[in-house]
Amino acid sequence: MDSEPVDVSEAHDAEARPSTFAERYDRLVGYVGGHSDPEDPRQVLAMQMVLHIPKAEQPDRTDLLNAAASAVALLCLDERSGGDGPWAGPMDAWCDARIRKIARRARGAHWEAAQDVPGVTAGCGTASARAIVPGPVGETDKRIARLQIGGTEISGEAAGSQAPAGPLLWVNPTLEMTVGKLAAQVGHASMLAVKLMDRDQAAQWFSAGCPVSVRDASRSDWDRLLTADADGTAVAVRDAGFTEIAPGSVTVIAETSRAARTTPD
Repeated sequence: MDSEPVDVSEAHDAEARPSTFAERYDRLVGYVGGHSDPEDPRQVLAMQMVLHIPKAEQPDRTDLLNAAASAVALLCLDERSGGDGPWAGPMDAWCDARIRKIARRARGAHWEAAQDVPGVTAGCGTASARAIVPGPVGETDKRIARLQIGGTEISGEAAGSQAPAGPLLWVNPTLEMTVGKLAAQVGHASMLAVKLMDRDQAAQWFSAGCPVSVRDASRSDWDRLLTADADGTAVAVRDAGFTEIAPGSVTVIAETSRAARTTPD
């Protein structure tokens, strides 16, 4: 398990076990949505997401969303999540179920304790977030279960002032979502963004730390993106409606950056 934050610029060994990377890539590309929930609500599967939000110096909102999205993608493509890896069973079960993510806030000693729970931490600029290996909500590790689900609000917009790194994750301008809710949505979008890459591109993205650029879409952006989703050049997240917004709402749309779509001469 990881004990130190992983900046999105840090390299990951995507070629060490290419057969298992191919399996993990194929799992995400083939993802079409899971089955119904178990009758026992305690057995519902969820990926816990821990957002590092210190009280004194809060991170930049965009950095935090970028870090959250990268952490989810890194966990899904980690070699421990496929083949004979120790996380393969939980990850397969979660992908076969109705995908759920639960974002929580942590600071100080609680954030440090979360680093000892199996998962992957990603960093971006001023922010860090950790994606925890999924499991039944009724069996959530106590170090994670004690963390607050609310209180994740951070002001600011995802303006995208820097050059895009990796897929662009566009946020629906017509919806109001808390940062915790949105962290879960961009995390799902980072998983689906693999559908826009071939296997070699996905391996390179993973090796770079799965960087993304979360941006707030304008109304004109959003109309274009909905069309792109319909023709397969972008991919949309449609929320199940468990919290905050109506079922079926399109929350985030992922597309590749222009640089990634351009092939050198």
